[in-house]
Amino acid sequence: MAVPATGQRILVVDDDREIARLVRSYLEKAGYQVLVAYDGASALHALRRDRPALVVLDLMLPDQDGWDITRTVRADPALADTPIIMLTARVDDADKIVGLELGADDYVTKPFNPREVVARVRSVLRRAQGQVATRGPRVLQQGNLLMDLDRREVLVSGQSVELTATEFSILKVLMENPGYAFTRSELIEKALGYDYEGSERTLDSHMRNLRRKIEPEPGKNTYIQTVYGVGYRLVGE
Repeated sequence: MAVPATGQRILVVDDDREIARLVRSYLEKAGYQVLVAYDGASALHALRRDRPALVVLDLMLPDQDGWDITRTVRADPALADTPIIMLTARVDDADKIVGLELGADDYVTKPFNPREVVARVRSVLRRAQGQVATRGPRVLQQGNLLMDLDRREVLVSGQSVELTATEFSILKVLMENPGYAFTRSELIEKALGYDYEGSERTLDSHMRNLRRKIEPEPGKNTYIQTVYGVGYRLVGE
């Protein structure tokens, strides 16, 4: 079921003006406010000035690529939690995985149906807004790992860590079910939504990012374990 837009501001970044016009048209019909930038410098300026709810970002731009912009956004505390959907003409999974490991929340491969872009925007924004059930604990904790659902904050040994909307959703599902071994398809369904069409390799990329941010020792899986032949689980006490 489609979720109605609430006038949220979306930034579309693409140097192909026809593609930018098309995506803007469909997003506006869906009820979003849309800003457009045609290069990286303008995109970063709009991000800092207008603070959009989400960025639809082309990978190939005239002055800098989408990977560089994603690095800049994720390194800036004021922008770090801004969801990013990459648009890419590259079909190689390795190129897509690089973007995801840099912190993109999702990607759409060109050529694309603009309705798919709208659907991906809705899906990522739902995750970013944290559609948390009204029942249940508002703070989840496992050892020195704490998640505050109201503040959408994650602390590791008292230190705040910046997670993307997708990483937050994955960790939330794991923390709500400590000890349970999720298959990859289960975790995609529960954390990312029924309409998520990313591959299981995409989930693995998000999981590598998540581990890098929350595990106290590199290479040692204190919190998130791989269950070989199944998927992942959060270690339960």
